Order: sequence, then C-alpha cells, then structure tokens
Amino acid sequence: MPIPYEIGDIVRLKKQHPCGSSEWEVLRVGADFRLKCLGCGHQIMIARKLVEKSTREIRKPG
Repeated sequence: MPIPYEIGDIVRLKKQHPCGSSEWEVLRVGADFRLKCLGCGHQIMIARKLVEKSTREIRKPG
C-alpha cells in the first residue's frame, strides 16, 4: 500500500540537499512531486517513485 502523501507534509529524505537540509515540503502530488527545500527554499520536481524510495519520515502539518 503506498504511503498517502499530502500537500503541506514535511518529508525527510535519505540524501541531503547541498545546502545541508534533508527536509522538504510537499507542494504538488501526482506522478511527479514538487518539493521545496526547507533550508534554502529551492524547488524541484521529482518522480513519485524516487520520493517513495528515499523517504525516511513524513510529518503532517500541525
């Protein structure tokens, strides 16, 4: 069963972003995800499969 990702979730990935942060905010969910780095604000589009494979932790907002 796939993990239910939702917009606004904070996702911690295995690899760090070059800025040093490994936490990302989910901005878009679908076949591709749009993630925003919580360290520097950089946004990326990444395939759902890669996000599901490299997720360590999901925090719900609030």
